[in-house]
Amino acid sequence: MPTIYHRVGIKTSAEKLFQALTTDQGLSQWWTHETSGADAGVRSIIDFKFNDSLVQFRVKEQIENKKVVWLHYGEMPPEWSGTEISFGFEVTDQQILLHMKHSNWQEASPFFAHCNLKWAVFLLSLKDYLETGQGKPFPNDVAIDHS
Repeated sequence: MPTIYHRVGIKTSAEKLFQALTTDQGLSQWWTHETSGADAGVRSIIDFKFNDSLVQFRVKEQIENKKVVWLHYGEMPPEWSGTEISFGFEVTDQQILLHMKHSNWQEASPFFAHCNLKWAVFLLSLKDYLETGQGKPFPNDVAIDHS
C-alpha cells in the first residue's frame, strides 16, 4: 500500500511541536482554521473543515513530545478510508526532524499525488507557524491547482 512520507526540520521545542499537533489552537494555525475536538486527547474525534467538506480523524496515540497518530474516521474524503497519519519527532541539537507519514492508501492515484503535495504545503505551514509565529492554514494555504 502506498504511503506519503515527508521529513521537515523545524527549529522549535518538542513541547511546542506537540502542542501544534494535539490542540485545536495549534492545528488551526497551520492546517485549517476550522478545527475542533483535538483538545480531548486519545480516542477523541478531530473535525477539520475545508469549506463544505468535513475531514475527521480519531486520535489513536499520543506520546508526549515524541509521537502523534491519527486514524481516518468518517466518510470524507473516501480515498482516505482506512488511512493513518503519524507524526514522529527526532530531536537533534539544532532542530526537530518531523517524520510525517500518511499510510495505508489503496492506490497511488492522482488524488494521492495531490495529497502528497498538499501535505508538503501544510508541513511548511507548520514549520512557518513554529519558527515565525505565522502559518498559512486553509483557506490561506498555497494553491497547487486552479480548481
